[in-house]
Amino acid sequence: MKKAYIPLLVIGTSLIAVGCDQKLPNTAAPAAATSTAAPVVDKADAIASVNGKYIPKSTLANLEKEIAMRGQGQSIPKEKLIEELIQRELLVQDAEKKNLDKTPEVLANVDDAKKSILTQAEVQEFMKNNPVTDAEVKAEYDTKVAGEKAIEYKARHILVKTEAEAKKLLAELDKGADFAKLADKNSLDGKESQNGGDLGWFVASQMVEPFSKAVMALEKGKYTTAPVQTQFGWHIILREDSRPQTPPPLEAVKEQLTPFLQRKKLQTMIENLRKEAKVEILVPLKDEPAKVQEAPAEIAPALPEEAIPEEATTETTQAVEEKAAVIEEKTPAEKPAEKAKKEEKKH
Repeated sequence: MKKAYIPLLVIGTSLIAVGCDQKLPNTAAPAAATSTAAPVVDKADAIASVNGKYIPKSTLANLEKEIAMRGQGQSIPKEKLIEELIQRELLVQDAEKKNLDKTPEVLANVDDAKKSILTQAEVQEFMKNNPVTDAEVKAEYDTKVAGEKAIEYKARHILVKTEAEAKKLLAELDKGADFAKLADKNSLDGKESQNGGDLGWFVASQMVEPFSKAVMALEKGKYTTAPVQTQFGWHIILREDSRPQTPPPLEAVKEQLTPFLQRKKLQTMIENLRKEAKVEILVPLKDEPAKVQEAPAEIAPALPEEAIPEEATTETTQAVEEKAAVIEEKTPAEKPAEKAKKEEKKH
């Protein structure tokens, strides 16, 4: 069974990836965007000639890079790529014969392509001349990661529907009842009701605010003397322990810090350009609501149903994976060491 070949022309020659780490594809459309004459190509540096005009080898190399970035491992034979470039050149030459390159629409699109390419070139040039140094990464790490000095807490909780239920359980705890056993028997929090309400280690920001404030206010080994209400119900919380959070090593976060610092440098450069420039905004920043003139009821024409537009409503939904009712989407990431221990137990 032969593989179906989809012509690359359907991809378009104006696909440009905006990013600091991507090189600019040298495609036919952007080449026309410049006002300067195209560079002279020698026959030795060409892959093909179309009506006496050479297609440079660099164009093929750029197309191969473009396909590699977008093809997700797809391999296309070189002859297909060369044929694609020949087809592009034929279309360009025919368009130029028809003076399509001089139409207002094409000139506007060419100008947009030129601006896009120049924007990328400026970003790449700035990043090349202003690279992020190891010292800058280390300073950012010391300030934002190692310097945070966050506290981790280890706690248990019992979650019930009503305040009355929570107060009843508090009375039992005050009489000496075992917290873990009460959690297993009464807590609505599915996973934690199987292990005595144990929430493991977490930082305060991973919990909903009323819960985290209650945990931080407790002494080690103490439980809340009054029920704590959150959007999930009523909680009784036992703070078992606390410790300084161990920050990840520098090498583990270096790849995340470097692009952040690159963007920070770039943003600073753009802000400085903005300060030095004379900018005047000529349009309203907010769209004004359309004015509707209502006709008198006695002469208002009846519209057919199909003439009445439907109101478009947009709902944003968030899919979250529950660890517990208390920390729906705020479950602490499992530490590598803890994960390794679990794997050993399995084997």
